Amino acid sequence: MSDHFFAGSFGGDNAKIDDATRLECKICWYVYDPAEGDTYWQIPAGTPFTGLPEHWTCPNCDGAKDGFLVLDDETHG
Repeated sequence: MSDHFFAGSFGGDNAKIDDATRLECKICWYVYDPAEGDTYWQIPAGTPFTGLPEHWTCPNCDGAKDGFLVLDDETHG
């Protein structure tokens, strides 16, 4: 299944991330940060990406959850 995903994409593989991992939409570059949650979908701060509901999509462009890219935190901050 992962053959058609971009390198670095989440692809629905929870083993690639932990509770603090930030992920970026491959379409519009929206960053989901668990520390902030998501006000559009009324997701409380502290909710990990793996805890998002199945129907959750990017609040900016409606991109699918499995298309989000795992951010390398070493390049941020």
